[in-house]
Amino acid sequence: AGLTRSTDTLRETVAPAPVEVASWHFDNLEVHLDPGTRTFWSFMRPVGKPSFTRELLRDIAEMQHGIRRLFADRAAEAAKPVNYYVLGSRSPGIYNLGGDLSHFAERIRAQDRSSLRRYGQVCVDAVYNNAVAFDTPVVTIALVQGDALGGGFECALAFDVIVAERSAKFGLPEILFNLFPGMGAYSFLSRRIGSVKAEQMIMSGRLYTAEELHEMGIVDVLAEDGMGEEAVHDYIAKNSRKHNAHRAIFQARRRVNPITLDELRDVVDIWVEAALNLTEMDLKKMLRLTAAQERRVAAATAPVSFVAAAE
Repeated sequence: AGLTRSTDTLRETVAPAPVEVASWHFDNLEVHLDPGTRTFWSFMRPVGKPSFTRELLRDIAEMQHGIRRLFADRAAEAAKPVNYYVLGSRSPGIYNLGGDLSHFAERIRAQDRSSLRRYGQVCVDAVYNNAVAFDTPVVTIALVQGDALGGGFECALAFDVIVAERSAKFGLPEILFNLFPGMGAYSFLSRRIGSVKAEQMIMSGRLYTAEELHEMGIVDVLAEDGMGEEAVHDYIAKNSRKHNAHRAIFQARRRVNPITLDELRDVVDIWVEAALNLTEMDLKKMLRLTAAQERRVAAATAPVSFVAAAE
């Protein structure tokens, strides 16, 4: 897994950025760079369950490092290699189902604080890199064409722009097994809609439609089903001439309402301590939700009912 070339390749013969990206291969990601719009398209396609497995997280970290290298290797060039970064999913009807719940349950039963903390920190490192656009002059776009649950919702919240198809569902189910989403939900939601509404959403455990979140100002572009990629293309075509201004506005947003890596990691520590306090009954609810998600993936049926799965 990971990039098939070393990012320390000789600088004297730097390939065009789209050619370099075409040489990257991952087990859990599909990537390509459109040279016309300088849009870096990436799609999650995790081997196994459509969650943030440790393998998917490793590929994401490697890809993010690669994007930074694209800029570092071409610092002297007038044109930047990437203007827009898009993260979508190739799992039908699913953006991402969030954290690896079976791994959580196993590590909680073992009271393995270090493994839980390590997993959480890897997650928020990836989320933070998205939130700061890899410290590059890029506008980031989450393309949500299916359900974004738990960590999947947290992932999308870190982007400058969220494009979601109308049938997509968003939710934070952790409260149903006596936990809370600890990889960015509170930080991002409280800055978008205020702490009171953020807490209401986190503690509700319910599913929200893309249309509801669009009305709340969380989803920026509401697309018809099957038209998500076209909606992203339209957004870029409409705004490409104002890319400099939009990038600066999003940069100003981050400065005025900063989210630091320290904040995200501190919340992970709170999450770890809460996770270690879960009872066996709580863990059984967590695993019932995991089983319901797995049945849904296998059968490609309607969205899982959090409440029914956790009861």
